[in-house]
Amino acid sequence: MKQSRSAFTLVELLVVIAIIGILVGLLLPAVQAAREAARRMQCSNSMKQLGLALHNYHDTHGSFVPRATGTTSGTFQNNGRLNGLIPLMPFYEQGPMYDQIAAGDGTRPPFGGNTWDSWTPWNVAPEMLHCPSDNFSGNQTNHFNYRFSLGDQMGSTRDATSVRGVFAKRDGSRFRDILDGTSNTIAMSERKVNSYSQGTRTGTIRVAEGVTTGVADIQLSPLNCLAETDGTFYLDASVVKGRGGWWLADGQAERAGFNTVLPPNSASCADGTSSSGDSVTSVITPTSNHPGGVMTLRADGSTHFVAETIDTGDLSQPERTSGLSPYGIWGAMGSKAGGEPTAGI
Repeated sequence: MKQSRSAFTLVELLVVIAIIGILVGLLLPAVQAAREAARRMQCSNSMKQLGLALHNYHDTHGSFVPRATGTTSGTFQNNGRLNGLIPLMPFYEQGPMYDQIAAGDGTRPPFGGNTWDSWTPWNVAPEMLHCPSDNFSGNQTNHFNYRFSLGDQMGSTRDATSVRGVFAKRDGSRFRDILDGTSNTIAMSERKVNSYSQGTRTGTIRVAEGVTTGVADIQLSPLNCLAETDGTFYLDASVVKGRGGWWLADGQAERAGFNTVLPPNSASCADGTSSSGDSVTSVITPTSNHPGGVMTLRADGSTHFVAETIDTGDLSQPERTSGLSPYGIWGAMGSKAGGEPTAGI
């Protein structure tokens, strides 16, 4: 007598599918979290490599690299705004790329011309300058995420050759200048690359990208910047600058620096109204796709994650040119000689 083979009933099949769906739903966040942890570790390792490069540069030249440097005379020159990541290249295993830039070619003099020009030697940024958590999908190949600290100073950062942070235009601090201690002072952090171009825009732009323009008296009250957002988006997309992080060679403060004033992953603002020109005063905030904060590099070469909830003190206060930072632990981390207590840093 022939026996019939057992098979799943429709109900049983639906139960199995439901169980598989639940398991996938439980496992997917864990997989995503593991992947982000790996990306954050890679970001941290890249920063550690930059920290070692900064120290080796200091050993060779007697100071840290300036945020912006370069040529200032001749028909073709870069107006002294060459990104400090360029002269740092020989110290993070990019010697051949540096040699190309330093030598120039038939179209550009040594160290190039305008830092925003398309020029083959600096058209492709080294992969280690790109945080893997940044899902930038534009067609630019010379974009970068890692920036130099201007500290808790916002006023005149475009031109100042001395700032509260470690890096200024044409001037890099020495170890002996960092009176607050290298382990207590931030040297570098990260910022998301803008995924849109310059010019008038409509729609919504997240505060983690772009710099909103025409904001007066930022250095007198950083709250003026936060007032330009709803916490997630800028209120007026048409006045937000784009292309941040698009030009590796450009060491202008808004493009190569950041401030420790507003909490990580919040807004950035400039006093100028141009969608492409430089602003004299600005507050540029570190941002990332890491959940809850950003990676930072301290002047001693160690890396630390800084949460969005870090203490920022009293953001209604004006910046200070000396003494304790008014912007809490975050501001204290940025000032190299503010004399703040180290508890909590």
